[in-house]
Amino acid sequence: MKTISLDEFQNVALRVGKVLSAERIENSEKLIRLLVDAGEEIPRQIIAGIGKAYAPDQLIGKTVIIVANLEPKQLMGLESRGMLLAASEDGVPVLLGLDRDVSPGITIR
Repeated sequence: MKTISLDEFQNVALRVGKVLSAERIENSEKLIRLLVDAGEEIPRQIIAGIGKAYAPDQLIGKTVIIVANLEPKQLMGLESRGMLLAASEDGVPVLLGLDRDVSPGITIR
């Protein structure tokens, strides 16, 4: 495993988000389009490869952890403005979460 400095890690903006809506992306088995409240003026769209482990209706209202400062990326013609944090067990994603409710947009340190 490659190590990084504390300064490099501090450049990663981790935030709490709340999933407002979720839908499968046509012609994809694993991609789901999410609108996430990250405490900003407008919800951010995140395209996540979690569709084999989660149905869209399981995600609505879920509190998630996002990487908020990734460069936007085009996936299947849609712009993704972040990444959900997930563990992977036997190749199956498991979303990371919190043990109590906090406001969307809260910084994770």
